Amino acid sequence: MISSLRRILVESWLGRVIAIVVFAAFIGWGVGDVIGYMGTSPNVAAQVGESDVTAPDLAAALRQEVPTVAQQMGLSDASQLSPAMLQQVARQILQRLTGQAELLNAAHTMKVVVPDEAIRKEIFSLPYFRGSNGQFDRALFNQKLRAQGLTEQRVIQIVRDDLTARTLLQPIAQSGSASEILIQKLVQYGARTRMVDFVTIPFENVPQPATADETTLRRYYANHPWLFRTAEQRHARIVVLSPDTVAQNIPVDEKQLRRIYDEQNSRFNTPETRDLQLITLPDATQAQAVHAAWQRSGSWQEAQQAAKGAAAVEMPATRASAIPSEALRSAIFQAQAGQVNPVIQTENGSAVFRVTKITPARSTSYEQAKPDILAEYRKAIAPSLITDRRRTLQDAIAGKGLDAIPDTLGAVAAAGSLDARGITAEGQPAPLPASGALREAIIHQVFTQKEGAAPYLVEGPDNGWFAVDVDKISPASPRSFEQARADVLKAWQADNRRQAANQQATALYVASKALGTIAPTASAKGQVTRNVPLSLASANQAIPAELAPQLARMQAGQAIMAENDHAFFVAVVTKVFTPDPPMSATNMQKLKSALAQADSEDLVAAFIDALAARTPPRINPTGITSALDIAGLGEARQ
Repeated sequence: MISSLRRILVESWLGRVIAIVVFAAFIGWGVGDVIGYMGTSPNVAAQVGESDVTAPDLAAALRQEVPTVAQQMGLSDASQLSPAMLQQVARQILQRLTGQAELLNAAHTMKVVVPDEAIRKEIFSLPYFRGSNGQFDRALFNQKLRAQGLTEQRVIQIVRDDLTARTLLQPIAQSGSASEILIQKLVQYGARTRMVDFVTIPFENVPQPATADETTLRRYYANHPWLFRTAEQRHARIVVLSPDTVAQNIPVDEKQLRRIYDEQNSRFNTPETRDLQLITLPDATQAQAVHAAWQRSGSWQEAQQAAKGAAAVEMPATRASAIPSEALRSAIFQAQAGQVNPVIQTENGSAVFRVTKITPARSTSYEQAKPDILAEYRKAIAPSLITDRRRTLQDAIAGKGLDAIPDTLGAVAAAGSLDARGITAEGQPAPLPASGALREAIIHQVFTQKEGAAPYLVEGPDNGWFAVDVDKISPASPRSFEQARADVLKAWQADNRRQAANQQATALYVASKALGTIAPTASAKGQVTRNVPLSLASANQAIPAELAPQLARMQAGQAIMAENDHAFFVAVVTKVFTPDPPMSATNMQKLKSALAQADSEDLVAAFIDALAARTPPRINPTGITSALDIAGLGEARQ
């Protein structure tokens, strides 16, 4: 609650700047910034000068903020965070709290005092405590405090601390600025535009070379031995526990699925809807004029202009029940799509409309919807089951390795050989029970774990867990020429095509460099692209990434050559100019504001850094552990 209330209290732009800077300024405590806490009191998480950041304060912040961190990581519950991650989150939150303590100590030294009246006005102005009439509501205030376990004195102190910090930092933050000279220089530099012509010469467009004789192929094989080796293969047994594997193991009875279907009936059974453009006017004569103009032009924009400020709305996916007028409802749901319909008289005036799309009614039976309901239900429930099942799996592996995995956990086992790319000896992707980042983590573990090492449970991405037992390693070995002959021929041909493309591109580059423009022979060698603009302020995806960095520094008439895995490129800058104006007035003002705010943040950060250097925070690991225990996150000690 303390952390959330602080966020509620600090709603001004200055408050947000202060909150960000206080956090950022204390990220990554170094040896010179922190003094180890010599005491062992579990009730103090850190000391800043004579001020304490207590374990209960840190625990309250943890309870408020850790669920958000878990959600941002794609986890459904904070308990799924690893102990190491919980410790890291706790320390980052503590950094923010010590940062505020630094400011309050400095304010005390400078004798900064916030009047009681200012605190009263601040609390009374908070929307969080306003009633239905928009005024401060004492009963609501008491209710909110009781719900969060706070006293009135504690809230007053929180507000006092926030106002004190703002009073101290506001003059510094408001002194940030951006000079006109700097802005002009940046704008001119970023808006400077180069017009580019370039030619693409793909390797595949070069004619296939004739088949080489045996001597040539053997020489190529001997000169490129690294290309013709069998990759190291590792045979491993793998067990994976993830939301995907657990989902298939979640029992769901028919009554439960039927109840979900009934609760979501409107999702599976939808009436006909229509996308609608509607203009309502008080005067029938004006409505007729709008109808005539709309029918003549067919343009919704022109119809709105003809309506001269009358109510004009677009209503996508409109159901009949959403239209209060019976006459209008009947006309809309009898109309054909794409036509401007005649004026309709309704209880609220005259209406002109056009139906732009008709979506027929859809009815999905329970049997048809059942597979989707089952999959969605299992997917929603699976993440919450991982923690308990992970512990059981961990105990099973510690007891008997991978030989006795309970079949009630939803863990999936696999065994086989694969290389470091996850490919089998047959050239197919290994059928691992995982995909994406989790699959990559498993393959990485297979190729870093020693042969015969005892398996252990590893936390992977996407809330997945796995264990690996590498029982055989087949080292990489050379293939004989006879075994690799087909691949040798293929590699030799590809190499020759690349060399031929290189020769064509080099000749074109030399000619274009001499002419200061793309040589006339370019169209015969590759695809020519002309007049492509490029500036630092507006990158152009049409220009290959291999060319853009160099082009941004070149002058008109200069040429460049580059390549990637598929083609060579030759480019020439044909023109360099700065648009007039280089930037719109709106964007110019946005840039000026952004630079001024960045300067303000730098000034505030420098001030807080100076405070931390003068009074380094003293961190108590025992207090951090105590705060995690108080917050119900004591697993961080394991």
